[in-house]
Amino acid sequence: MSIDFYSLDSMEESDIAFVVMVAKYQDKLLLARHRERSTWEIPGGHVEQGEKVYDAACRELFEETGAEVFKLTPIFIYSANGRKSFGQVYYAEVSKRGKLPEMEIAEVKLFDELPENLTYPLIQPELLIKIREWEEGRLTLKP
Repeated sequence: MSIDFYSLDSMEESDIAFVVMVAKYQDKLLLARHRERSTWEIPGGHVEQGEKVYDAACRELFEETGAEVFKLTPIFIYSANGRKSFGQVYYAEVSKRGKLPEMEIAEVKLFDELPENLTYPLIQPELLIKIREWEEGRLTLKP
C-alpha cells in the first residue's frame, strides 16, 4: 500500500472527496465501530455534493462519535495507491460528547493506541503517524 501525503494548499476544495478526523477526547483516541463491522475506525466519511469540506468534517464527526463541542484543525490531504480520490485529514479536539445518533455507528470507544482490529489497517496507522509528526512539529508533505 502506498500513501501520498499533500499539503493543504496543494489542491482545490472540489478535489476533496472524503474527510477523516483523528479525534481525541480526554487525551485518548476516539474510534468508532460501524454496525456492519467488528473492526474499529477513525471517524470519517464522504463529502456530499454541494457540501463544504469543513462542514462534512463537522457532520461526520458528530454522526460517528456524538461529538457536540470540538475544535477541528485541518492538517493534510492524502490518497492511497495512486488513486485520484483525495481525503482531507483533521485533528479533532473533542471537549463534549452527547448521545450517539442512531445511524451507522454501533459504538464509540476510547483507546490509548490504535487497536489491532482496524477497518483500514494499512491506512489508519499511517494517518496517526503523520498526526503525531504534526504534533511534534516535524510534519513533511508534498507541496
